[in-house]
Amino acid sequence: MAARSLDEDLLARELGNWRTSSASGPAYSGLADAIRLLIVDGRVPVGSRLPSERALADALRVSRTTVTAAFTQLREDGYLLARRGARSIAALPPRPMNEARQARPTEPTAGVNVSLAAAAMSAPSGAVLEAFAAATRDITPYLGETGLDPTGVCALRTAVAQRYCERGLPTDPGQIMITSGAQHAIGLILAAFTEPGDRVLVEQPTYHGALSAISTARARAVPVSLADDGWELDAMHAAIRQLAPSLAYLIPDNHNPTGFTMPADERIRLGHIISDTRTRTVIDESIMDMWMDEAPPAPLAATVARRDLVLTVGSMSKSFWGGLRVGWIRAERHTLATIAAIRPSVDLGTPILEQLTAARLLEQRDEVLAERRGLLRTRRAYLLDLLARRLPDWQPGPGPNGISLWVKLPAPMSTALSASASRLGLDLPAGPRFGVDGTLERFVRVPYALPEAALEEAVDLMARAWGSITGAVEPESHAVVV
Repeated sequence: MAARSLDEDLLARELGNWRTSSASGPAYSGLADAIRLLIVDGRVPVGSRLPSERALADALRVSRTTVTAAFTQLREDGYLLARRGARSIAALPPRPMNEARQARPTEPTAGVNVSLAAAAMSAPSGAVLEAFAAATRDITPYLGETGLDPTGVCALRTAVAQRYCERGLPTDPGQIMITSGAQHAIGLILAAFTEPGDRVLVEQPTYHGALSAISTARARAVPVSLADDGWELDAMHAAIRQLAPSLAYLIPDNHNPTGFTMPADERIRLGHIISDTRTRTVIDESIMDMWMDEAPPAPLAATVARRDLVLTVGSMSKSFWGGLRVGWIRAERHTLATIAAIRPSVDLGTPILEQLTAARLLEQRDEVLAERRGLLRTRRAYLLDLLARRLPDWQPGPGPNGISLWVKLPAPMSTALSASASRLGLDLPAGPRFGVDGTLERFVRVPYALPEAALEEAVDLMARAWGSITGAVEPESHAVVV
């Protein structure tokens, strides 16, 4: 399988002002440190080929000797692999056995008091109860049928199609397939359009459930890193040209986990890239409704000339309630026909009662969603204040939307932090769970979907866990709610 080659100009841009890290040492050491951080953070994908020493030296305007010495140091430290006559390949050194054992305890010493594993809110109970009550009345006409329908009931498909029309993407009910959640939708698409060993382009970081689905399909996720402020479309275009992935999976709306939303002009350019390269692309809109101040632009599918290449996935889980397990795929009719043909090997359809409940909830979406966004704004501000007071060296990312903060740690110790937190009763997934090949150790996702009391307990446990692995003096102790 061909490895991805990094363009020297793109790598130089990722390196930024790397010379500042060598103020007290030789230039090659600063360059080696900067490249090492890019590999650890997932900005340089493991397995990718770095530019030649000469090309990188020209791009950085340094001597080739400096680059050669930096590459030599990285090879000695296990961050580059090299063969004679071939370009160096990014790698991660093997983790010492005692460290791996410490980072992944098989028997946690405490039960889970607080879980930050799921970025999801509890249900708006009044609205959900009313919708279920109405659905029990609506279901009567369906009881004389088999209840097995791979596309979904017309009432819900019509409601979902109407939402797309309102957002600027003309859609009819025949372009909607109802699924048992977004995860189910992603799995169906992978089953229909990939074979074992196929490449699937993903953002780095990305939704961990999608990575699990790709692995289950025996496909291979190939990452394109997000920049500090959003998408690197040049890098994405270059990766698609080089790797020719069978599928791309992207989250342009309230990205999970960073909270970024792709601007309208970048969507237009991405639409051109998708059409020009003929790359079938999954657009995950599961968190589309979870914006803070301004709704996302029109759906990305509206910007693509070849709309047959785009499959848009949506869900009720984040907007209303994860327990409902209702999602959908918006695609062209012949694309849905392909998925429908393989669906009986996976399941026989989504439960009717839940679909009718979802249709009722969509009727009152404006009121319900406005209230939930208000809760998220309050909880986000509360979490940011807690982190600033208890963990001031942690750096929450600038993404303003979604349901979680993507936080940069002072050191690449995310897995150790997760293990330490687990022993204290906090379920906190490590950063590498949201990436490919074990990178992203400098990051952790912290959802703000929980009530304020639970967030305070979670931050207290995170601060204690961080202190236990770094030896730092813990902030003043807070009472733990149990």
